[in-house]
Amino acid sequence: MERLRISTGTKWEKICRYSRAVRVGNVIEVSGTTAADGDTLVGEGDIEAQTRFIFEKIGKALEAAGSSLKDVTRTRMYTTDISKWEIVTGVHGEVFKDISPASTLVQVSALVDPKLLIEIEATAIVG
Repeated sequence: MERLRISTGTKWEKICRYSRAVRVGNVIEVSGTTAADGDTLVGEGDIEAQTRFIFEKIGKALEAAGSSLKDVTRTRMYTTDISKWEIVTGVHGEVFKDISPASTLVQVSALVDPKLLIEIEATAIVG
């Protein structure tokens, strides 16, 4: 099967040798996504703003792969502060209110930058 790689052109994709998303057949896997926009952090100190921005980034990657957020079947969310779970799941609920994908939310000890409060992965199945 053909492998379609989606890139956003960040330096990290080249340094770490990963793609923002990969589509093989009708399955799309979106890599762990943070609120970094190039060298800029969106929503510093604000987990709600970071979560919203991340879902926007994931949506753009899915669109580039011929899909949308409506095709998401699973999300995995990693936060450095589980006490903010209601904020994170509230945004998740707004984004996915009509499809309710399988989901995981866990606390991790750290992300690659201490200013990043959450990282999210997604899987989508098209058709």
